[in-house]
Amino acid sequence: MTKVLIIGGTRFFGKKLVEQLIRDGVDVTIITRGQTPDTFGNSVKWLQADRTDQAAMQRVLGSSTYDVVYDNICYTPQEAEAAVELFTGRTRKYIVTSSLSIYPFGGSAKIESDYDPYGYTLPEPYPAKIDYAEGKRLVEAVFCQKAPFKVAAVRFPVVLGLDDYTRRLHFHVEHVAQGLPLGIPNLDAEMSFIRSDEAAEFLAWLGRSNLVGPVNATSNGVTSLGEILLLITEATGQQADILTETDAADMSPFGIPETWFMNTAKAEAAGFRFQRLDDWLPELIQEIVAAIH
Repeated sequence: MTKVLIIGGTRFFGKKLVEQLIRDGVDVTIITRGQTPDTFGNSVKWLQADRTDQAAMQRVLGSSTYDVVYDNICYTPQEAEAAVELFTGRTRKYIVTSSLSIYPFGGSAKIESDYDPYGYTLPEPYPAKIDYAEGKRLVEAVFCQKAPFKVAAVRFPVVLGLDDYTRRLHFHVEHVAQGLPLGIPNLDAEMSFIRSDEAAEFLAWLGRSNLVGPVNATSNGVTSLGEILLLITEATGQQADILTETDAADMSPFGIPETWFMNTAKAEAAGFRFQRLDDWLPELIQEIVAAIH
């Protein structure tokens, strides 16, 4: 892997992926709408276009080809169809970011075969409106069924980090520190998580590997919201005010009804070693507490 294109590489784990690839000596091009400040300087090539404008994408790409394309911002089957058309003949491997959300809540650790994108029925026509989970299912199905190039669909759980622009873990820390109520339907439901640094490291590794198809990627171990709040209480010195129901503004973005986590045996068998969740989550909470004070 010497020449890479990244769609969605200007913030969070996409930005960390760019930084990792630069350190690895990879020739990196980023395609963006130009709404995020340039922090990479001459270390990368910049192309400006909105991915929903197929003509603009074709124009800025020209005749360029890439060993690997990373797509961190594909949410609909229409976007996936356009990408298949655009990158046919331009790349040997396409890595699209998917999600734990494609799996239902409950049960044991989810394995890749629990959702088969190769056999999933593609609706005709595609719905005009679609929720996030079904959007990701259809994105995977379009790529896996229609792309003539190799495809890997990375199923990430909730990605955490001090740099998380959605501030989901920050939300919990701030609510506890400020004595605000937290709406949590099931304190004992366990979840998978991965840190943004590890997500970027995994994507970089996947670009070098021969692994294809759907692949789960998450830190080893699970935790519950109850356990997360104990860590926050320890870090802030404040007790959490927990309610099963509250105003929408105070409901936890991690509030799930049942346990929801993934098995990573496929990626580990291919040679990737995931970090332990317990090794980084308490430290991250401490970092967030320090940042908000």
